[in-house]
This record gives sequence, C-alpha cells and structure tokens, in this order.
Amino acid sequence: MPLVTAGNPAPVTITKYLLPNEKRVITVRKHVAILLRPVAFLVLGLILAGVLTGFIGVHNGWALLIIWLLWLVALGYFSYQAVQWWVSYFVLTNQRCLQTSGLITRRVNMLPLVKVTDVILERNLRGRVLGYGKLTLESAGTFQALGDIDYLPYPEQLYLEISMLIFPYKADDQADD
Repeated sequence: MPLVTAGNPAPVTITKYLLPNEKRVITVRKHVAILLRPVAFLVLGLILAGVLTGFIGVHNGWALLIIWLLWLVALGYFSYQAVQWWVSYFVLTNQRCLQTSGLITRRVNMLPLVKVTDVILERNLRGRVLGYGKLTLESAGTFQALGDIDYLPYPEQLYLEISMLIFPYKADDQADD
C-alpha cells in the first residue's frame, strides 16, 4: 500500500528539491504526535490563566493583562510549532531520502540510498500506541546529514520501502529457494 499515489502531486516545497529523473515513492509529514507537548503546554496554560483570573477577579486589570499575555505567548508557541510541522516532510525517492524542515530558515537533509548501509527501526511504547516510530539511516561516512528521523507515521512500511529500494527484488533470487 503506497503512501503516495500517482495522482497525488508533491507539495511545491518538495518538488523544487527533486531531480528530474527521480520518482517519489513516499512523501509524509511527521506524525501529529509531535505536537502533543505544545498542545499540553497550551491547554495547561489556558487552565492556569482561567484559575488565576478567577482568583484575581476583574478588579486588577494589569494582572489580568499579564496573565492573558502570557497565555498568548503559549498560543504563539503552539502556532509556531504547528506551522513547523505543516511545512516539514520526509520524502523517499527511488534514489535518496530527503527531510525538509524549517519555516524561517529552510533546511533540506539528504542521503543517497546507495550510501545507506543500515536502517534501524525503533518504536517505543508511546510510538506503538499512537502509530509513529523512529528510523535511523546509517551510512559509511562519518558525518550523516540525515541520521535519526523521529515521529514518522507508518514506520514499518517506511522501513520496508527503504529496504526494498536498497535491496531490490530479483526474479532469480526466488530460484535459489
């Protein structure tokens, strides 16, 4: 089951980094679970602001202003993290793996598939429950621009797709059985 269909065009933020001879195999955003901490921060901040507003009352305007301005900071933090999540992608093509991220400063990490020597799939308990995992792509070189990629949805399928691109199936392999 491919995660990208032929009729599903890649986002413009991705296509400008693809080579003319590359075929996209998978394009995914990181799992929405990456936003759990910002959401928790926002909700706890809202509860705290509401409780403090109840204690202070409407008579102390400056204190209320400061409380709700601090909550607006939490809302800004959540909004920034949500937009960061929205513009970040993991792309697997027939030739390489790319990870794009960054709203203000755009960052594109790339690793050619021919350089990948090992693929490690890791899923902790929270990742298994929520449906995400971490892939580690190792290469023979000492510096790896694309190493650990956390919060990936469909981690088993991504692992298998990368493995199939690294070790393509050959019809004569079946004859050896």
